[in-house]
Formats: sequence, structure tokens, C-alpha cells
Amino acid sequence: MPEKIRAEILAVRIIPHVDESLAIEYQLKPGYRSLGMLTTTIDDVGYTALDEATKQADVEVVYARSFYAGASHASGPLSGEFIGVIAGSNPDEVRSGLEAIAHTIHYEAFFESLNENQSHALYAHVVARTGSYLSKLAGINEGEPIAYLIAPPLEAMYGLDAALKAADVRLMKFFGPPSETNFGGGLLTGKQAACQAAADAFRASIIEIANKPLLY
Repeated sequence: MPEKIRAEILAVRIIPHVDESLAIEYQLKPGYRSLGMLTTTIDDVGYTALDEATKQADVEVVYARSFYAGASHASGPLSGEFIGVIAGSNPDEVRSGLEAIAHTIHYEAFFESLNENQSHALYAHVVARTGSYLSKLAGINEGEPIAYLIAPPLEAMYGLDAALKAADVRLMKFFGPPSETNFGGGLLTGKQAACQAAADAFRASIIEIANKPLLY
């Protein structure tokens, strides 16, 4: 069985009342002047966690980006692979959002390693009910399930095909390789059981490649 690879939160801060200039840059809606920001070692886990925050607190995601080449080439010890920023009406809501993010990162969402040194990995995570962030990214209604599927370039493309054929799901967002971190994948939607079947097929197909990469 693949080993779980957990993301690590490297830095986190709350700005109780952000400066007007930054509020304009983040295009904050009226009344949303408190910010919570964090960096993590794994970007896709970070995106998943930000979405969870929008379900657990009165916050919205105002900024989320992956860093080029990934955590192994980070610009500093607290940079990692990803930065996310949430906004809320007050610091308490932002704090609740950050707590939801931390819980997701520590306990819910993870990559899976395909070798001993964890240099080969995949992400096959099912979100049973999307929040405002991932639903907007996927172009679906809030609360619908998705299969969030990510892997290295060739594996991701092969795995997506297997996932789409394994269940009654639709590809709603395509991440063509290379991404900023040199991966690829997509967001699929359908009924929750179908999303799970798609994620399982994605995982199985990539394990097959990892075991026999030159067999076609």
C-alpha cells in the first residue's frame, strides 16, 4: 500500500485589519478586511484545505498560488510549495478558517508515495461536498462532490483516462502538465461513489506504471 505523505504548514499569520491598498489588490468584498495567510509544503493539499475553510467559517479564498518547481526549490525555509490567503469579516472567523485548514492538512488530505524515498507520488482525494473555492474552480454547484486527481505528467494523463472510463464522472478542470510544480491532473465530478471509483482507478493505474514503467 502507498504510504501517506502529509503536508506541513510552514508559516501562518492573521492580519486583523488589512491596509486599504492590499484590500484593493485582493479585491476584498465590503466588510471583509481580516486576512489569514499560510504557506505549506504541498500545494494540492493546500488548495483542498482552503476549500474546507469556506465550509467551516464565514471566509472566502482571495489568493492561492503554487510556487514554481515545488518545495524542493523553495525561495526560503518558510516558502514551501504554496501560499494561500483567506479573508473574513473579523479575526475570529479567519482564525476558524485557519483551524479548518490545519485540520484538513494534518488529518484529511494527503499524497501517496509510490517509492521508498517518496520522490514518486500521487494525489487521489475525494471531496464529498465542495466549498465555494473548489466548486468555482471546477465550474460546479457548491456542495457537489469532486475527485481531485494529481500525479507526475505521464502518469496523470494515463490515470485521468482510466478514471474517466471507470465511472460516470465528468472532467471539469484539466491541469495539463507541466503545472508550476511539474505535475498534472484534473477535477472530476459525479456522484460521490462515482468520484471514489474514479479516484481508485486513477490510483491503480499509476501504481501499475510505477511498477512497470516501460511495459506498453
